[in-house]
Amino acid sequence: PPSEGCWAEQMEPGNQTPVTEFILEGLPNTRELPSLFFLLFLLLYLLTLLGNALTLLTVLCDPRLHTLPMYCFLGHLSFLDACLSSVTVPKILAGLAGPGGRTISFGGCVVQLYAFHFLASTECFLYTVMAYDRFLAVCHPLRYTVVMSRRACVGLAAGTWLTGSLHATIHTTLTFRLPYCGPNRVEYFACDIPAMLKLACADTAANRAVILANIGTVAAGCFLLISVSYAYIASAILKIRTAQGRLRAFSTCSAHLSLVLLFYAPLLFVYVRSYSSHASDGAVAMFYTMFTSLLNPFIYALRNKEMKKALRRLAYGQALSQKLKLSKNPERDKRRIS
Repeated sequence: PPSEGCWAEQMEPGNQTPVTEFILEGLPNTRELPSLFFLLFLLLYLLTLLGNALTLLTVLCDPRLHTLPMYCFLGHLSFLDACLSSVTVPKILAGLAGPGGRTISFGGCVVQLYAFHFLASTECFLYTVMAYDRFLAVCHPLRYTVVMSRRACVGLAAGTWLTGSLHATIHTTLTFRLPYCGPNRVEYFACDIPAMLKLACADTAANRAVILANIGTVAAGCFLLISVSYAYIASAILKIRTAQGRLRAFSTCSAHLSLVLLFYAPLLFVYVRSYSSHASDGAVAMFYTMFTSLLNPFIYALRNKEMKKALRRLAYGQALSQKLKLSKNPERDKRRIS
């Protein structure tokens, strides 16, 4: 519920001064070793960008990966991770650099909240699509290439981006249609919905109900679909007679399953406790937004044989030279893929 001070200001017309900026109070307190923490976060951010950029470049430059839908989705995931970390980490770095870096304009807060929910929800939907891709590959291998055609991959990927945009538009509109006329100290490291609703100078009960229902439906719905997909996958793997066959089938899903657990565990924790004021919530959310994006490319690179081979080809310049040759001869490209 809104604070008493905020309600008091709302009741007095003369005191209704719209907030023009916010101060992010949830950034790490690093009074003792500010330079060390700044360098640590900067290093993690650069590693995140480098890892995801390398994964995206590998997928784009290696023609052998273009025929496999999983790597098409992996390219989208890498781009999402790089963008998602860029929504919050630069502001964290600015806050660590000095007190003035903790201030964010009203417009900047709107953009940050929209971008965060747009990218996070798109990633949520993309994990679900990737689980469906693994379900078809393991449970229906003969139909896989027909169902997961290039056109289907493009349509599914575009659908995740459009749905994520709609999801973020709803939440941003509901959050910032409220008046903000009093306190401007956000008890979080970024402009997120629960922290912003605490500052609103109006009754937020309806907003809280709609937002929790929407986020809960999306997160729980996607997680349920992923769980059902992997239940079928596990059943299909157990029916394989040879141990080598079971291991090969499981290896095609292990990287994606690791990413799903890494993404959803902190996500569900943060939003189940979204309206509490526990200090640990900010740390878990920071892990969810920063470290997940950092670890994703390394998990795929270390656990996936095709990615290892593609990275080696990229390192030796083979993938790029082959890409250039094939782009000059599209007919030969089609024959190779077929």
